[in-house]
Amino acid sequence: MIAYRNDIDSLRAVAVIAVIIFHWGFLPNGYLGVDVFFVISGYLITSIIYKDLQENSFSLFRFYERRIRRIMPLLFFITSAALLMGIYTMLPDDLENLAQSVFASNLSLNNVLMMITSSDYWAVKNEYKPLMHTWSLGIEEQFYLVYPLLLLSISKLRKNYTLPFLITATVISAVLFLLCEDQASRFYLLQYRFYELSMGGVFSIVSWKNAIRIKFANEIFTAAFSGLILCLFISVDDNRLSLLSITIFSSFVLLTGGQASTFYHKFLSNKFVIFIGKISFSLYLWHQWVFAFSRYTYYEKIGPLAGGILIAIIFALSAFTYYFIERPFRDQNIFSKRFSFLIIGLFFTASSTIAFYIYSIGGVYKDFPSVGTYKANRVGQNSVFSHENNIHIYYNESVRKLDKAFINDSTFNILIIGNSFGRDVVNIFQEHRLNEIFVISYVDINKLTDSSDFHHRWKMSDVIVFAAGPVHESILSKDRILNLGKRYDLAVDFNKIYIFGTKNYGYNNGIHYNRAHLIEDFQYYYTKMKAGTMDRENQLKMEWKEKYVSLIMPIANSNNEIRVFDEQGHFISHDTEHLSPHGAKLYSRILDSVILEIISNSTISN
Repeated sequence: MIAYRNDIDSLRAVAVIAVIIFHWGFLPNGYLGVDVFFVISGYLITSIIYKDLQENSFSLFRFYERRIRRIMPLLFFITSAALLMGIYTMLPDDLENLAQSVFASNLSLNNVLMMITSSDYWAVKNEYKPLMHTWSLGIEEQFYLVYPLLLLSISKLRKNYTLPFLITATVISAVLFLLCEDQASRFYLLQYRFYELSMGGVFSIVSWKNAIRIKFANEIFTAAFSGLILCLFISVDDNRLSLLSITIFSSFVLLTGGQASTFYHKFLSNKFVIFIGKISFSLYLWHQWVFAFSRYTYYEKIGPLAGGILIAIIFALSAFTYYFIERPFRDQNIFSKRFSFLIIGLFFTASSTIAFYIYSIGGVYKDFPSVGTYKANRVGQNSVFSHENNIHIYYNESVRKLDKAFINDSTFNILIIGNSFGRDVVNIFQEHRLNEIFVISYVDINKLTDSSDFHHRWKMSDVIVFAAGPVHESILSKDRILNLGKRYDLAVDFNKIYIFGTKNYGYNNGIHYNRAHLIEDFQYYYTKMKAGTMDRENQLKMEWKEKYVSLIMPIANSNNEIRVFDEQGHFISHDTEHLSPHGAKLYSRILDSVILEIISNSTISN
């Protein structure tokens, strides 16, 4: 058994407090606390495995049993609680995403899911995801699966190969990490994070093989701990330097922490800090859960007072689960192996099965009139086998059936070009009261391949509409359209070109959904748009002047806030960017005169 070191719990406390403050909305570098956890995990796990291998007493089954007892009971409890809370508070689209996260987290794959669905860890939308932080558990659990097998294999060849192997693996992983230009892969995948865990392992073996007094332990500890703290406060443009630095500093803190005696060390050794370290796993799993659901249901912004209240709740929940879940499941004298695995298996099976079912039905377990989503409409639509058939995007995706040539030039032909925002514009036109007087052809600008077909549609069109994409896309300028014309040999006539603008309806619909019963007049309920939306709106308006059709100004107030609902309390957008059927109908009414003017002017000019 490895001797307990309270300085390691103290380091856990520093790491988890940094992460909590980061997810609260402060300390921009606080996410690096996760990297400190990685180093600690590598250090401790290697200490356990290496000692047993040297003594020929290592048991792979016993190792996995301990990891399962340590992690899974609390994880499955948290994911189950998130699923229940989501069913009670969430809109179906968000509930579907949560169910997906529950399933992935239970299988230790949420890091892979996050890389695919939310590649930007710092994106605002992640603030509303109760389980987004389990990506780090995914990496650790994948590490625990392969790491003992590697060390066992190396040890069987020759025991003294272990340290050289770990050093080599650490260097290779660090080089891969530094060279990788794909930020999402670099952040979420084990091969690029392996060096953090294995570096802890290297320092663990060095410490174990040289169990003597370390010279200058106080000085090394002070310098390393100071560097660690600086990493948490000093931001750099490329976070690769920060991650590598805090990994090195954490390793030296662990190497010398057992022997150092400094002001830092004495301060960190007080009982309260150690207690935080002991419950750090519970704190880590609960904090994002509490913050995300609070943002989704109540707080638009978590200020100092609200943050203090929520942190108190986080500590209370964490203390409860530490004493009543974590500790009992670790102790075989309290919960036997058979009982533990029975309970763990039941929680895993129940939460995973329910999560998969909710995901498969798109979260539509009941009728949601506010977003125009009903149980009866989900027949034949699911989230498992067909992305385009997903009930939440079906309205938008069904526009693709209009991606075809005009039949003849005797009708009034409107060519609409864009991405998913372009499909929103198609729906506005299709919902117009006089939609029988024109024919629409849609072109997905991201899937444009047949130049002859596009050329023919362009030539036959009476009106050409470009849809401006979301904030993060480059500005839709006249130069870009001229370049498009050159590429496909098109005659660009700006007289028949119109631009339908960008749009945004806030950061998340959850808080509005949970407030809806308090709203007296839906058409006077507004929310703040995502940062940068109005800048893009003004750029487009300046570029296109009278040829620009704003989708923001008709439903915005003087404070640059925008409506969320139509008059009957239906959401304009189901995801704050794309139009719901109710939203398209609202715009078809609001822009009635604009659409008629576009058709009238084009008819006269032709």
